[in-house]
Amino acid sequence: MNIDFAAVLVALTILTGGIWLLDALVLAPRRTRVNVGDSESAPQVPATALKLPWYVDLSKSFFPVILAVLILRSFVVEPFRIPSESMVPTLLKGDFILVNKFAYGLRLPVLNAKLIENGQPKRGDVVVFRYPLEPAVAYIKRVVGLPGDRLAYRQGQLVINGQAVSLTPLVNGGTAETGYRQFTEQLGEVTHQIQMLANGRWGVAGLWSGLQLQREPDGSMAWSYQVPAGHFFVMGDNRDNSADSRYWGLVPEENLIGKAFFIWMNLDCITFNGHCGRIGNGIR
Repeated sequence: MNIDFAAVLVALTILTGGIWLLDALVLAPRRTRVNVGDSESAPQVPATALKLPWYVDLSKSFFPVILAVLILRSFVVEPFRIPSESMVPTLLKGDFILVNKFAYGLRLPVLNAKLIENGQPKRGDVVVFRYPLEPAVAYIKRVVGLPGDRLAYRQGQLVINGQAVSLTPLVNGGTAETGYRQFTEQLGEVTHQIQMLANGRWGVAGLWSGLQLQREPDGSMAWSYQVPAGHFFVMGDNRDNSADSRYWGLVPEENLIGKAFFIWMNLDCITFNGHCGRIGNGIR
């Protein structure tokens, strides 16, 4: 079961803040003067000298902390952990990253209603978004197609608006695992690395029904698609091992969470198995 941490934080903020407010407006005034003993002439003490109910004490302690975390996580920066190898070699499984929540505008937590407009993703951005088929799950991919773009994919070569994307093989295949090769790709102003199967084969099984499939003169399969307004076409950098827009469709603008920009830890480094050199790297 996937937990919506934004909803949990909002609920805890409302709960603890509500108890604090209830105490300030209702409970505390009742404790301002408390009779000690049975006589009206018995000495009285201020409520501040009495022990607060445990739920009020806890709420007063945790409300500022929870509120600060909610504001920071919702409007400034949010941490994520990379759970798969779909973004290799840019991001490795076990990387802990930070996401800029202000990059594409501010949204209300849970409701996701936009409060402030602050630009749109650019081609080549690494974005975190709510998976369209299961919005409680966060996905991370690279923006390949912007609204209005005409995309095509032929033999591992991406074509955008009729122009083949620059693809340069890395010497000796880069650091790719066996059976794969790495390339440098130029998407807009972003130069980054991708990984593909060394044999150049990719399957058409399970491809999204919205893609227009066609057979090339050499017998290979290719696809094309034009991105509609308000949507983005995303792909993983591990091109032949990524569940992305080619398989489940587009990312609506309202599903965007933010732009990934920084690697602050890797799980293998925590367990002393390497990859510590990645810590502190920016994400391109």
